[in-house]
Amino acid sequence: MSHPDPDLTPAPRGVVTRILDMVERVGNKLPDPAMLFLILMLVTWVVSAVMSGWSFSEIDPRTGDPVAINNLLSGASLTAFMATMVQTFVNFAPLGVVLVAMLGLGVAEHTGFINALLRAILSVTPKMLLTPALIGVGILSHIAVDAGYVLVIPLGAVIFYAAGRHPLAGIAAAFAGVSGGFSATFFVPSSLDPMLAGLTQEAARILEPGMEINPLNNYVFTTASTFLVILVGWFLTDRVIEPRLKATRVDGDISDMPTMEALQPNERRGLVASVVAMAVAIVLFVLTLLPAGTPWAADPATLAPGTHPLLAFTAPLMQSIVALIFIFFLIPGVVYGYVAGTAKSHRDIIEGMSKSMSGMGYYIVMAFFAAQFIYAFSQSNLGVLFAIKGANTLQAMGLHMSLMLVGIVLLSGAVNLLIGSASAKWALIGAIMVPMMMQLGISPDLTQAAYRVGDSSTNIITPLLPYFPLIVVFCQKYVKSAGVGTLLALMLPFAVTLLIVWTLFLIGFWALGIPLGAGASYVYPAL
Repeated sequence: MSHPDPDLTPAPRGVVTRILDMVERVGNKLPDPAMLFLILMLVTWVVSAVMSGWSFSEIDPRTGDPVAINNLLSGASLTAFMATMVQTFVNFAPLGVVLVAMLGLGVAEHTGFINALLRAILSVTPKMLLTPALIGVGILSHIAVDAGYVLVIPLGAVIFYAAGRHPLAGIAAAFAGVSGGFSATFFVPSSLDPMLAGLTQEAARILEPGMEINPLNNYVFTTASTFLVILVGWFLTDRVIEPRLKATRVDGDISDMPTMEALQPNERRGLVASVVAMAVAIVLFVLTLLPAGTPWAADPATLAPGTHPLLAFTAPLMQSIVALIFIFFLIPGVVYGYVAGTAKSHRDIIEGMSKSMSGMGYYIVMAFFAAQFIYAFSQSNLGVLFAIKGANTLQAMGLHMSLMLVGIVLLSGAVNLLIGSASAKWALIGAIMVPMMMQLGISPDLTQAAYRVGDSSTNIITPLLPYFPLIVVFCQKYVKSAGVGTLLALMLPFAVTLLIVWTLFLIGFWALGIPLGAGASYVYPAL
């Protein structure tokens, strides 16, 4: 049975659809993403040179001195840029993550394991539940740090296409779960929880030395937020995003995409053998986690109270997530290939890896320019200045507590458009916002929760997110003309809706007095 083409019947062009169409047209008229990062880097150089001679009264919380803009066009800065260019590119965090993970995924895809597995799953999964299931898996992927970007999002497109739905809608739903729901936690705490709590604790100690912040201080709120994100994402994907995509033709290289044809006997044998092999590998791996003093755990003496040694960001387990993805897809991919007959020798395995790398050339080029721009913007101190000015403006407004929460959310969302790393943003604005809010009677726990809402909601519309160029590449696999504007138009409804609904959800938590998490309070000093 051949795969059905997506329904190309034009959807009604309502106001929202026309606005998103305009966003897409304007966004796609921007230069190629790689060139856009280069232009932004040059603009940053010029602006830093102009503003480097200005004096500012804002205090940099990292140094205790007034913020100073660094002139990136000075001789010292330019020579430092040239001297570190290679290292800046090589050390660009998403680059190694993406390439290593794609090696294992490439084998699993080339031998047909992913194709067969998805067809088996889709044969027993109700079509109407694909969207919430995909978003939920995206949220759950946070346990594996950034694995969702290179695993869940491309599989989201494949799953939707195999089910006869538009692959870009699958990318949007998965991206909403992985990145838009980054601060939601699906029952299991993520590595982000102790990381943010540690930074919050350091900021709170500016006013109260010795203050302790529980790493699970937002756990109840973020767990409840999971269901909110799933419901919002489900509605938007099925009612807004996918209807708008009906007129967008899938014209990429989809010759190897899964279909809904029944599994053949050799495919069934291969699938059973590969799933058993993967299950055995997982069991053996879990057994290595159980003994006391397992080498996968971080040293408890170096961790904040309440942080599990295996879930700490510094734990070897958490640092090995990408390597584990590589292994746990390589094993079933190889076993499936040999049992099903789709791989005859080791050369077929290497061919699968090579094929996956050949498709990453464009991403590598974009990653090079993205890495250089992010380095330049960080070195300029422009993001620091904008964040501090925003926080000071918020304080000067003297708003009601509920409006202050809205202000923190909006400020966090705005800063997120300028600084990609969640920990870097909170280290910067948290040192300002936490003690400032404490002086206004708002607890560090509540301030942190508001930050997480703003940060997650706008993750999906900032090109400064390190993985944003990769998602554009995923879109182009199915729609050749897709660009930055295409992805922005896909994700803007999620960002705006989450920003509004999630903020109201937080205010509702506060109004009803529902605990935010372990050892958390809403007011300072805690009652």
